[in-house]
Amino acid sequence: MKILFVHQNFPAQFRHLAPALVAQGHAVAALHLQDLKLSEWQGVRLWRYRVIRGTTTNIHPWVCDFETKTIRADACFRAALQLAAQGYCPDLIIAHPGWGESLFLKEVWPEARLGIYCEFFYHPRGADVGFDPEFPPADPGDVCRLRLKNLNHLMHFQIADGGLSPTQWQASTYPESFRHRINVVHDGIDTHALMPGPTDQPDLQLGQQLELGLDLKLSAKDEIITFVSRDLEPYRGFHRFMRALPRLLRERPSATVLIIGHDGVSYGAPPNPALYGQRTWRQVFTDEVRPVIKDRDWSRVHFLGRLSYAHLIEVFRRSTLHVYLTYPFVLSWSLLEAMSLGCTIVASDTPPVREVISADENGRLVDFFDTDGLVDAVCELLQDDVARMRLGQHAREFVRLHYDLHSVCLPHQLAWVDALARG
Repeated sequence: MKILFVHQNFPAQFRHLAPALVAQGHAVAALHLQDLKLSEWQGVRLWRYRVIRGTTTNIHPWVCDFETKTIRADACFRAALQLAAQGYCPDLIIAHPGWGESLFLKEVWPEARLGIYCEFFYHPRGADVGFDPEFPPADPGDVCRLRLKNLNHLMHFQIADGGLSPTQWQASTYPESFRHRINVVHDGIDTHALMPGPTDQPDLQLGQQLELGLDLKLSAKDEIITFVSRDLEPYRGFHRFMRALPRLLRERPSATVLIIGHDGVSYGAPPNPALYGQRTWRQVFTDEVRPVIKDRDWSRVHFLGRLSYAHLIEVFRRSTLHVYLTYPFVLSWSLLEAMSLGCTIVASDTPPVREVISADENGRLVDFFDTDGLVDAVCELLQDDVARMRLGQHAREFVRLHYDLHSVCLPHQLAWVDALARG
């Protein structure tokens, strides 16, 4: 069977599924946007599409997003026409529709089956938007813009034969008319590779390896609190964690706090210049809490930026306790990876976190807005070695049983592909 993946940042969510289909003997290709300078990756033939124009100047802001997606869809459509002219015709197309790329591909290959990755359907209320009253929409018309943002999804529902969503909650955000075509299967966690480190694992000379200009040595015996987000922004609770630091540092005088993430924005909006000037979110909340934190305590807080995946895993292996906070939004891979590594988790009591963390069974849940509750939960677990070890072990066991890549998720993904192809 000829299978075409479509994702501007391939392999992304398909990094395990695509090679597995190659191993089954399928002819697998991918259409992407990156300048990879590769013609093949793990048996997957790579084709690049190119965007030759940008969005229109002064276009109405509510339709800017859809124009961007139309531009991507047009570029993929033109690339598909060229492939079709060369005789290529896929039996199955598997796409992440979030950037609009797959919108017109069935105009080129009408007989191909189309499966889409259903990551999130936007809502003006009841999910991420309006969740945090501290950051109300700058424009009341944002709810209108959000409705138009779903145009791309709604048009995909008309042509897609099935969908794949990583969590039950994310699938539940989609309209009932399409939801029955969505299978819930997570991307998968390689629990064999992501195992806890040995109790006698060597110290990690992180400061030296990252050229931080400081002697940051991590030992399994140290009290290390970790916080990880692709970008340090309110969507992932960065402001709530920062506001917990003054009391947390006072009550845990030996703790080292490692904050991992970039200074940009992945999901939410950047700081409003009228309110915050030209500062990043990290600068905004550092400026807020720094005056009430003593110098000797602040010296135990380290911003590590974006780490390589290997460094991130080694940090998790030495983490005494990991804090994960999020709006009701897409679940981060990092949470399940930390659980697989046996980390003790304190997380926000928000969907879809509740799907993977059960209170006092494999982690602790706290109200997203309860700063004292967050500090209390962290301190209680740091003082209770038995409870901390139990929760970490149960977290790993839960991920191994329900989210393991090889025994659970990948077999279900392959079955979904087979069913999609058979109709």
